[in-house]
Amino acid sequence: MNLEQSELDYLTSRLGRIPRPAELHIVAAEWSEHCSYKSSKKHLRILPTDGPLVISEKGYDSGVLDVGGGYVVTAHIESHNHPSAVEPYGGAATGVGGVIRDILSAGTRPIAILDGLRFGNPRTDPRALWLFKNAVSGIADYGNCLGIPTVGGELEFDDSYAGYAMVDVAAIGFGKRDRLVRNHAEPGDVVVLLGGPTGRDGIGGSQFASDSLETEDRSAVQIPDPFIEKLLVEAVLEARSAGAIHAMKDLGGGGLSCAVSETADALGVGITINTDAVHAREDGMSVEEIMTSESQERMLVITDSVRGLQAIREICSKFGVSHSVIGAVKRDGMMRVTSGGRRAGGGEDIAAEMPAEVVANARLLDLPHQRPAYLDGIEDASCAPHAQGGGGAADYTDIIHRLMTSPNIASRSWVYSQYDHEVGIRTVVRPGADASVLRLDNGRYLAISMDGNPKHCYVNPRQGAIGCFEEACRNVVCTGAAPIGMLDHLQFGDPTDPGVFWTFVESVRGIADFAREMGIPCVGGKVSLYNETPSGPIKPTPVIAVLGLISGDDSDGGGSGGKRADNSAMQRMRAKPADGDHIIVVGSTKDEMGGSEYYEYIRGVVGGRCPAVSAAESRRNSGAILDITRRAGLSHMVHDCSKGGLAAAVSEVCLGVGLGCDVDIAGVPRAHDAGAAASGAAASGAAGAPARTMPDDVTLFSESHSRYVVLVPDGSLREVEDLLARSGAAHARIGRAARGAPRGRIIFRSGGRTVADLSVDKTRREWSGVLGGMVHGA
Repeated sequence: MNLEQSELDYLTSRLGRIPRPAELHIVAAEWSEHCSYKSSKKHLRILPTDGPLVISEKGYDSGVLDVGGGYVVTAHIESHNHPSAVEPYGGAATGVGGVIRDILSAGTRPIAILDGLRFGNPRTDPRALWLFKNAVSGIADYGNCLGIPTVGGELEFDDSYAGYAMVDVAAIGFGKRDRLVRNHAEPGDVVVLLGGPTGRDGIGGSQFASDSLETEDRSAVQIPDPFIEKLLVEAVLEARSAGAIHAMKDLGGGGLSCAVSETADALGVGITINTDAVHAREDGMSVEEIMTSESQERMLVITDSVRGLQAIREICSKFGVSHSVIGAVKRDGMMRVTSGGRRAGGGEDIAAEMPAEVVANARLLDLPHQRPAYLDGIEDASCAPHAQGGGGAADYTDIIHRLMTSPNIASRSWVYSQYDHEVGIRTVVRPGADASVLRLDNGRYLAISMDGNPKHCYVNPRQGAIGCFEEACRNVVCTGAAPIGMLDHLQFGDPTDPGVFWTFVESVRGIADFAREMGIPCVGGKVSLYNETPSGPIKPTPVIAVLGLISGDDSDGGGSGGKRADNSAMQRMRAKPADGDHIIVVGSTKDEMGGSEYYEYIRGVVGGRCPAVSAAESRRNSGAILDITRRAGLSHMVHDCSKGGLAAAVSEVCLGVGLGCDVDIAGVPRAHDAGAAASGAAASGAAGAPARTMPDDVTLFSESHSRYVVLVPDGSLREVEDLLARSGAAHARIGRAARGAPRGRIIFRSGGRTVADLSVDKTRREWSGVLGGMVHGA
């Protein structure tokens, strides 16, 4: 029980009496930072949440978007950081289970999982690889057992996570709009607990997640059972289809304490439950233990006492799902918890009796925030130019090779190989692409990407957060999808530190401003605070997931739809780079090296000017890319520029398909070209220098936003360049794939001088084997 004295005084005042022991435990769980968002909620209100596709319902645990044809997608994101740092397998697995039930609570079927994973530097942190391997195993085992594909995500290693684990899990659901659970309740309805038994695992988990991790309290980590979850999913969906569910909520953080109080408050009713009725894993559990247990695979359902209850009993019997009727809905708005009275002649003892509105709404805090001192001068940091080679030009071959085989840029194929990413037959674009793409039943496709960049966010929290958002948008745009909604997961250190909280506030403001500029609503999210290591707070780590929609009738500039449109969309998404493709870079490169992989990983520099996003440039460039990707045959691939800059983006394209290339970076549009289309005249190996000079390392490794690499076949080159010229997007043709160069080489030139020359086979072999080698060599 962790209530501050001021909170205890407030609760006593609202109740008008001294709280009972069970009430203190219930309120401590609900008023924990993890459940109440008491430090962050005031600031989260600035995020735009309305949009033409957004469906809002009281009590939903996930965001809902209308995708047309009578269908909806649901989306939510959660974290299990503290539990995963203590017990990575179970912590990560239960993170998957929890977010799946959030999707289920709206009445939709979960169809995909994404994960974002962060650990310490594997070169210096002895726990990093153990945490990494076991977290991946937990996600894989749980998702694979459920038959839900893990279709994408991200992975990062950084010194600020030393000894710690950041495990973010997002889930996507799909269903018919008319089958959504419309949460409501009437007096006399009964409250049913479905799923696994309540045990002593996870007791106090919400409080455990609401403070700095100082002890490895394994009792606060829940025990996963994906087989019960699978049965629970099927039982709940059948009960929904039978019309037997009036309202539903997942039992996550805070257990019954939060599920009961939040449901009663959201629906404007009272709920009385008896803890003796709860099916338990072990005998002798106290009221406090039952109310705050966070045992997994449980759902709270409200139904009518006759037909609905009978249907639920029959369905649970069919699937072998345990259930118990634990209470009833009242008119009085009170959350009432009793015990005893289960035997003939026995009376019930009242363990808790409080207004649901009081329990479900902690008093919000207004924490001080002040710009931290470490930011003073951080964007002024720089490093000397890379030393020149014997021929007068710097040789970046080794640097590019080191970047491509670094843990943060190397292929994630080992991770994806642990997951079943095709079960369910919806996966069209597999993990490893810019965004994953799922086939929907209405002839449309859903693209999803999840992105974060703590290095950028550390240097400039506002621009770094916007950059994470814009990168996720770029990734879905690369598939031909228009962004329709976003999820944000905001992860920071101790909010009572004014410097830490300032980085949180700045990040939220940046995300909110960019969301309004781009017209992309925030449909859900999560805040995770108190992420600290013995060395101090983690770097600011906002993670943004963006959902994009590919309409079947977008093909060929607006075709007839139907099967022809569907086939055309599939053709676009499955096109591959080919020998002789022209390589075009779209967007301007700026001298923005702060937080780049080149600065930190190669040069050991923390700081520098952080890449900044221009909403106007983002709209212009993404609009041009959407015009290209929506027309079948115009491009063979579109890939965004992000970590590692242009050098990494071009190399990733080549390594992914085993092609060489010959590009000249002299023609790359620089910052002064923004807003004006480049001539595109620079061809592979052509001589020439830009109007203004920029160091080659900046051109190669700057992580400026709003940039794309487009591979275009001969027959489409003129049409693509005309389209880009009309759009006003800065662009240049900088080279070709394979043709004109040895097939087995990745060659970068600068004004005709070779500055890097890598073997495709050697680099690809090492690039694809880095993560597996790390794990198996640990």
